[in-house]
Amino acid sequence: MATGYGRYLAQSHLNCPTITEIKAYAIGANFFFPDARTILDIGGQDSKIIRVNKGKVEDFEMNDRCAAGTGKFLEIMATTLGFTIDEFSNTAAQSENVVSVSSMCTVFAESEVVSLISRGEDRRSIALGLHLSILNRVLALIGRIGFEDKIVFAGGVAKNKCMVALLRQRLAMHLLIPKEPQIVGAVGAALIAGKNKKETKT
Repeated sequence: MATGYGRYLAQSHLNCPTITEIKAYAIGANFFFPDARTILDIGGQDSKIIRVNKGKVEDFEMNDRCAAGTGKFLEIMATTLGFTIDEFSNTAAQSENVVSVSSMCTVFAESEVVSLISRGEDRRSIALGLHLSILNRVLALIGRIGFEDKIVFAGGVAKNKCMVALLRQRLAMHLLIPKEPQIVGAVGAALIAGKNKKETKT
């Protein structure tokens, strides 16, 4: 069973069935947290908010038109600031001041960050500003469909301690984070593949 952006490529090479990320995440999140009603996924290529009920998708919204609001955006900004991914997160979390970055387009934001550094702005404060810009974009996404308690935070950005802390603060609730948040969709796809195999045998 293949899921994700490369699922059709996998299907053509492996002759396997496919499933959308949305459904795979719903099943995977239900496996880890059966009471979950909302899934927030911030991955490398997109961000998505999914409302679920016992593993079934009720509604969802995605930001998949550009890198803004994704892990790739954070990765590029970390490199621009001269940090590793872990340093970027930890440094932002420790900053007491914020330097706002107005552009969310990755190319323009990168240029803006370079200009801020040349002006002598604190890299830690810029890092926090970048995290807040992602936070505001994600909150706008959540606002389109709302959310219910029991929020599962999945995707690689769920390993970002600063983003986790900011989300907890702004949403004022506990986040459910799997030990390996990057595999939620893969687990969902595997569970569906296993179920399909059993039904075929029956």
